[in-house]
Amino acid sequence: MKRVIIAVIDSMGIGAMPDCKEYGDIPECNTLKNVCRVNNGLNLPVMESLGLGNLCELQGVKPVENQLGITAVLKEESKGKDTTTGHWEIAGLVSEKKFETFPNGFPKELIDEFVKQTNCGGVLANIPASGTVIIEQLNDEHHKTKYPIVYTSADSVFQIAVDTDLIPLETLYDWCKTARKILDEMGYFVARVIARPYKIIDGKPTRISADRRDYSMVPPKDTILNTVKKLGASVVGIGKIEDIFAKSGITHAVHTSSNKEGLELTLKAIKNELELDKIAYPDTNITNNDIGIIFTNLVDTDMLYGHRNDYKGYGKAIEEIDTYLDKIIKSLTDDDMLIITADHGCDPTVPGTDHTREKVPVLIYKKGIKPYNFGEMTGFKFITAAIAFHLL
Repeated sequence: MKRVIIAVIDSMGIGAMPDCKEYGDIPECNTLKNVCRVNNGLNLPVMESLGLGNLCELQGVKPVENQLGITAVLKEESKGKDTTTGHWEIAGLVSEKKFETFPNGFPKELIDEFVKQTNCGGVLANIPASGTVIIEQLNDEHHKTKYPIVYTSADSVFQIAVDTDLIPLETLYDWCKTARKILDEMGYFVARVIARPYKIIDGKPTRISADRRDYSMVPPKDTILNTVKKLGASVVGIGKIEDIFAKSGITHAVHTSSNKEGLELTLKAIKNELELDKIAYPDTNITNNDIGIIFTNLVDTDMLYGHRNDYKGYGKAIEEIDTYLDKIIKSLTDDDMLIITADHGCDPTVPGTDHTREKVPVLIYKKGIKPYNFGEMTGFKFITAAIAFHLL
């Protein structure tokens, strides 16, 4: 069985795109390089052996003469610097139109329609904000009014936060689905509606990552995932992959509460120890066992550390991933291909808490592969082509 295992280290960019200023970013943004620098070097022996240090000067990650895989730095063709845009392009879909953002909050007509259709009574905030900050600021008012906290960021997101001890989780999900429907029907080009559940833990509002859900736009065209699914093969999404693609092109999906869980599930999937029947979509009918895709998003780097300017946590998260890569590579069969990449940047060392418009690294490994460093290339289609070449 030929398989491609894709691991996206969310937001691990490797240098500013030439047009970064158009997205409000500075040329100095370089998530991976800066995280290595401020941590006085990272310990990444597996990624180092694959050739990561040959792509950029990275403190603690040496260049190697005999790298074990294929490497490149990829410039994004799509317009944007968000998760949806990055993942879609990895799967072969270039977004020529930028998703809409709302630096002054959402229009009154949109909010009024949301309140009307959800019967939630009203909303709090309706401004761009840091999620951790806004729930702390408005938690008391949220409990007093029971209104959801609706906010956005520099990205194209409609985020809804509630204390699920006050508003049931299923109600939050229903409100998000309603928001997704309204946005689409009213013609707003918004990438994601995000459910942001939280609880009061030790007296502090704390987001519950495991219950987060993203409601993305349905990709306007088929991706490599759809191609593989239509051939009757499995496409297993681990983490928020099914949300990013709005289930399009996916046959099996499981959400995760941490990178550690995502990495362990990926390892199980590679070893054929994942109970696929329990996470299969109802209409899934696998007739082709010759090929398959395992697609994992590792979100902690972005959600827990990048957006919170926590460069120490970011560095430790990358090191944790590297320890699992050793186990993953040892579990690969001769017909497996491993692709390690990112979707955008979120440099925790530069001003701001939003994503950064960056190039991404890609490391490709397969037993017996001829090592080569392609240097800088245009388009994440490099990854799409590698998937297609291996499977089709």
